Amino acid sequence: MNSITYLLTAFEALLSNKMRSALTMLGIIIGVTSVILLVSMAEGAKQYILEKFTGLGTNMIIIQPGKIQTKGGSFPVAGIASTHKLTLSDVNAIQREATYTDGVFPMILGALIVKYRDAHVDVTVLGTNEQFTRIINIAPQIGGFMTREENDAGRNMCVLGYRVWKVLFGDANPLGRIVKLGNFYFRVIGVMEKKGQSLGFDMDGLVYVPAKAAEKIFNTDSLFGIRARARTKDVINDAMNQIIGILKKQHNNNEDFTVITQDAMLSTVDTIMNMMTVILAGIAAISLLVGGIGIMNIMLVSIKERTREIGIRKAVGATKRDILIQFLIESATLSSTGGIIGIIAGITGGFIIQSMISGFHISITPWSVLLAFFFSAVVGIFFGVYPAYKAAQLDPIESLRYE
Repeated sequence: MNSITYLLTAFEALLSNKMRSALTMLGIIIGVTSVILLVSMAEGAKQYILEKFTGLGTNMIIIQPGKIQTKGGSFPVAGIASTHKLTLSDVNAIQREATYTDGVFPMILGALIVKYRDAHVDVTVLGTNEQFTRIINIAPQIGGFMTREENDAGRNMCVLGYRVWKVLFGDANPLGRIVKLGNFYFRVIGVMEKKGQSLGFDMDGLVYVPAKAAEKIFNTDSLFGIRARARTKDVINDAMNQIIGILKKQHNNNEDFTVITQDAMLSTVDTIMNMMTVILAGIAAISLLVGGIGIMNIMLVSIKERTREIGIRKAVGATKRDILIQFLIESATLSSTGGIIGIIAGITGGFIIQSMISGFHISITPWSVLLAFFFSAVVGIFFGVYPAYKAAQLDPIESLRYE
């Protein structure tokens, strides 16, 4: 028998019982579809997170109070193990002395209710400086942002996030209007462009004020953190080391703060997401093994049903090798056909999910498609070996007598 004859014989046997063949392939179809969908969603989530990180600026250096061990890719957490707070004097020192950076801004965060006449809304107040918009790549849609002079003076002026503007003023021009932040009154000088959610943070629900004004509102001189930007990607490590040196001098030679680069955080995220992708692919691959067991079961049943057929084939000259190859091709055909259908279902399902989730992109990677198909084919061959071997070992005389 040649290869074409083997294939035709296998397809003839499978098509003789279409429903059973379809149900046998179902496990493989579900397994391949699951692998492609889960891997694609994990890859899409990774790309989404990386885009959001880089959307908040590039070459960023993150400075938090408290010395946190960052080896191994852990994230700095504000305020833990802090023996010396970060203050505006630290920001000023970095501005004066750092030569590898081209911008730095402080962060003072707090929750308040902002009111205008009868309208009010819960907001997060961010105390910062004039360099914030340039580093974060965000700009006012209406009016402007604070100037260096206004920030240094700590004037009671604010810039509203897009959603805050809509709640308080609707479509009316808010410039020059007076709003109440906690117990203080602030004049509106601008409205930021619409940004939406970023890493779970509502950028449109912020109210921006000068850092010195935020100190007054919250009665504190302690910063949530500092963000700086290296001049280029090539000098980011030099900039980080320079900032560490400046802050140690500010803190009596104590390194009671944490400095980490944006690239280090992105690398950590990438490592975590890659691990999740592998785990999800592994979980989905279990269903392929279940499908393979189903193929073995059906092939064993098929041998019982076709015992006389096997006896006749051997009687007319078919060798053990012919029978072995025939049944192996049947099991491989089942799994490969199921794999192809699963690929089509996985890609189609990916596009459907993408159309249902706004702003989320499914990333269907060629390696996941090829891996799923290859694994499905291997499963079919692996679980078809025993039934094929058993069929090949049947005695032709006993097979002809089988009823």
